[in-house]
Amino acid sequence: MFEPVKEGLGEFLQGFYAELVPTTKDMNEFVTRGFPYCFAWAPSRMIDQVNEMLEAWQKNDTDQSTTKPHRLPVIIVAISKDYTPVMHDFGTQISDPIDVQFPEDPKSRYFQMKMIAGDIRAQVVIIAGDEPTAKSIAAQFSLYMDSPSRRAFHGLYPFAGIQHAYPVQIEAPDNPASSIDIGSKNMTCLAVDMTLKATVPIFMAPKVGEANDGKGIPGSIDPAGYPLVQEFSANTVGLAKVTP
Repeated sequence: MFEPVKEGLGEFLQGFYAELVPTTKDMNEFVTRGFPYCFAWAPSRMIDQVNEMLEAWQKNDTDQSTTKPHRLPVIIVAISKDYTPVMHDFGTQISDPIDVQFPEDPKSRYFQMKMIAGDIRAQVVIIAGDEPTAKSIAAQFSLYMDSPSRRAFHGLYPFAGIQHAYPVQIEAPDNPASSIDIGSKNMTCLAVDMTLKATVPIFMAPKVGEANDGKGIPGSIDPAGYPLVQEFSANTVGLAKVTP
């Protein structure tokens, strides 16, 4: 359900990486290394697991090298396992199903949906071999998020052959990059905590065996819609036409 939020965050970070300006020697190599070799996902929110994640990163041979460990800097990203509904002063959830029809649907099917509005905590950890590099990346990340056009990104939710985009807003773009002690005098580690306010749709269609409109296959990626009330005109119920 929340995987599109993670994917959207990944695309958001790719945009940041593409705009990163090198200000140190290590950053010159970092910006040309390529996004897949500079960022890594952690299995959960991992402020207490930085050492383990760094060790796993250095052992992970993504460039097919047998002689050299991964270079620094590196950015490790994590999404917390917990979940919190948003406060009502920020957004409203749709708890009871509502009827929906998508203009892009060539079959003009009717479905139902609910909507979740929740807080998802994320963390971006910057690890570099020197303080100027780590601080430059952190400062540019804060600058990247400060743009009004980047206060939010979208998660894409496939349903009925259509990709539905729903917003994920960054609650506070000015979160500090806090120093983390990882037990090494040769490394600087800065962590940026973010709260992602995600809007997540729950699309509903007739289940197998339930009444449907026959315009799809229940339980498949091309589902049938809910049956409609039979259409009729005034003449079909015996009302006379009125002519001028």
